Amino acid sequence: MVDTAHANRIGEFRGLAGPYWSLRPMCGGQEWEAEPEHVRPADAIERLRAQNARCNARSRGEVL
Repeated sequence: MVDTAHANRIGEFRGLAGPYWSLRPMCGGQEWEAEPEHVRPADAIERLRAQNARCNARSRGEVL
């Protein structure tokens, strides 16, 4: 999912938090809440970039 209200951050949907959606970065990290009207599905290139960043982080031994 892409949160367009927060610099097009890409995150995985984690659940609902009241009227907001809870998203978590693809490479792990702090979850954030997004308004559903500012969230859209990530397109293919955005998903590929996020997956590549995740793989790179894992290869560097970063905690995910």
